[in-house]
Amino acid sequence: QVQLVESGGGLVQTGGSLRLSCAASGNIASINAMAWYRQAPGKERELVAVINSDASTNYVDSVKGRFTISRDNVKNTVDLQMNSLKPEDTAVYYCNAAVLSHYSSTYKAYWGQGTQVTVSS
Repeated sequence: QVQLVESGGGLVQTGGSLRLSCAASGNIASINAMAWYRQAPGKERELVAVINSDASTNYVDSVKGRFTISRDNVKNTVDLQMNSLKPEDTAVYYCNAAVLSHYSSTYKAYWGQGTQVTVSS
């Protein structure tokens, strides 16, 4: 089994910064893409940023220039540095990873439990 544990959410004022971290542990042979999603009340979950195993990245347009995703392939962690936060960034943020487990031939998607980010105006 694989577990993803997030940390770093909280309450911040408009224009502030937060750093989210996610650590993957368990039966891990390799990890392909790692990503952060978010879900605001009454809205669908959306992809915020993704980082591939080759370190290439993609961001949703609304966070480009403000958020930075990074990963540590030795520690199996992925971080999301969020700067210039806006009230519309308020959401529960979820970590996601595509993991190949030992004795498995296919990658499987795993999710963290979510961490609340609230940006006050």
